[in-house]
Amino acid sequence: MGFFSWKTQDTDESIPSKYSNRPTFKVVMVDDKGNKYVEEDYEGYGEFGGKDFYELLDEMNGGKGDRLAGINLALNDEGKKFISPSLSEAGWYCNGESPDNCDAQGFFYA
Repeated sequence: MGFFSWKTQDTDESIPSKYSNRPTFKVVMVDDKGNKYVEEDYEGYGEFGGKDFYELLDEMNGGKGDRLAGINLALNDEGKKFISPSLSEAGWYCNGESPDNCDAQGFFYA
């Protein structure tokens, strides 16, 4: 299993894994219904406040919370439109826009 990480949508900060050489910080994942999942110590596997990002992505787009379906949706090459959970420090919902991926995967910092 690999690491997943993104940049926060309000501060453009890489979300570090607790296993990296950077300190973690509070990140809030928000869905289109206003539900918030607060994570204080991100482990790097896509789970925020007990909720998996990709399962939530699938649910928000009419699925049943299938993680693989969410990953496939996020990584699709066909340009299919979808709405995404938001990731921010302030708890903002960013109108379904996808957060940018972190090139360092929240772990491989120089």
